[in-house]
Amino acid sequence: MDFIENIKTEAKSYFTNARGSHDWDHTERVYNLCLRIGKRENADIKILKLAAILHDIGREEEDKCNGKICHAEKGAVLAKKLLKKYNFKKGKIDKICHCIGCHRFRGNNIPKTKEAKILFDADKLDSIGAVGIGRTFLFAGEVGARLHNKDINIKKTKPYSIEDTGYREFMVTLRKIKNRMLTKEGKRIAKERHNFMVKFFDRLNKEVDGVA
Repeated sequence: MDFIENIKTEAKSYFTNARGSHDWDHTERVYNLCLRIGKRENADIKILKLAAILHDIGREEEDKCNGKICHAEKGAVLAKKLLKKYNFKKGKIDKICHCIGCHRFRGNNIPKTKEAKILFDADKLDSIGAVGIGRTFLFAGEVGARLHNKDINIKKTKPYSIEDTGYREFMVTLRKIKNRMLTKEGKRIAKERHNFMVKFFDRLNKEVDGVA
């Protein structure tokens, strides 16, 4: 499987200037979750491995423009070019790029294959639970947001702003992820991570109010 290691090396090059919240460590965690879920769901592991490795190679482009470019769609384009160099058949390239192009929570593309659904779930699972909490605060620091503000009107806040806190991300997106899972194993893992996350933010609110 040397070609996978070669592709992994190329994929890493896209993360030279990556923010910590979406760095190569995130890719490796998603990769591991994909393998875990993929084995339970009897998926095509080769397709899944490559999709996981390449799923965020368009992330830097999105970060540069503060979210105006969809990194999933950009990543699918970049992945297609990369995979062609290794003489993959068009059918396999299309399957891998479909996974990449529709893995984003806010995206308009719907995962249709088993492998695409698994990548979607794995990517979302890394956004919740203990790791997810850590990533939300890391991202908030990257964009210069406040530590916490539970009294803000979420509808009046903007991403990449001083109010783009970890709690805002929880209210806008993270608390909804549990109900968006597409695989049986993904749903099982998400339930536990979700419950941990809810307890954390409840505790954080109480500490900020000085009642805990």
